[in-house]
Amino acid sequence: STFSPRKRNFFLFLLVVPSSHLFPSTDSSRTSKIRSTTMMSMSRRGMLSFFAILSVLLQCTNSLTSSPTAIINPSKVKQVSSKPRAFVYEGFLTELECDHMVSLAKASLKRSAVADNDSGESKFSEVRTSSGTFIPKAKDPIVSGIEDKISTWTFLPKENGEDMQVLRYEHGQKYDAHFDYFHDKVNIVRGGHRIATVLMYLSNVTRGGETVFPNAEIPSRRVLTENKDDLSDCAKKGIAVKPRKGDALLFFNLHPDAIPDPLSLHGGCPVIEGEKWSATKWIHVDSFDKIVTPGGNCTDMNESCERWAVLGECTKNPEYMVGTAELPGYCRRSCKAC
Repeated sequence: STFSPRKRNFFLFLLVVPSSHLFPSTDSSRTSKIRSTTMMSMSRRGMLSFFAILSVLLQCTNSLTSSPTAIINPSKVKQVSSKPRAFVYEGFLTELECDHMVSLAKASLKRSAVADNDSGESKFSEVRTSSGTFIPKAKDPIVSGIEDKISTWTFLPKENGEDMQVLRYEHGQKYDAHFDYFHDKVNIVRGGHRIATVLMYLSNVTRGGETVFPNAEIPSRRVLTENKDDLSDCAKKGIAVKPRKGDALLFFNLHPDAIPDPLSLHGGCPVIEGEKWSATKWIHVDSFDKIVTPGGNCTDMNESCERWAVLGECTKNPEYMVGTAELPGYCRRSCKAC
């Protein structure tokens, strides 16, 4: 079990108070002889008490830091680009978490789609050739724990995020350069633009599969020191991040003033050797899990809406499911869009 902050402060208080009473700062001539004869035994008892309480505090600290959902280690985060703002967290996910996400996704993989820039409608395209599926936020404790870690690291509310999308890239599959912020008016209705993207690598890739930012501004000192021999030709076209199992890439699609950042253009390089598994978390500027309010035009017009929502159609087919303010969709209640 763990201690509350109040109890921890109490124990810290105990560490200080006994020492002040056992070793007073002033000494009178009357008590000097008494003190000299008793100091050793009192000091021994005081030190034993000190180390006993310190041991309890260390156990308490260990139990607190052992929670993977609550603790973020800044020393494992490095900045890979300032324009756009991009960071890599080494070992963000454990081996167990990576394997669990892959296991959940395998049974329901479907051909990945892209959003049309004008209508917002999902469609298949050779721009994106992977397969994937969405994992609900509260699927199980492991998924919920990953959601907690993402929110803790990014300082962005969990309700602003979409469900995680797990993707598999086989040999030759890729995702051409694209933006994660929207160009259409349909997708932006729910939660606004995607302010940030967290891309978690669930497997190692022998060669290829890098995430590349072709428009990123590369500092001159980096050009002189960076070794690109282990990168694919695709990845050499900009700042690139190699997929390593457990690592996570965070980048911002908007500037701090919420204006879309064109330097956030990014792509997934073709897998040359091996297989690539990843999980993507898109986070919006506003709540993506809007609370359904009573009354008003908030109904499902198809009996299959709830099932479609569970399968991720609110995100994959927002024009039909959610619609717009002028033309409401057919599954607004199940998509929590009203």
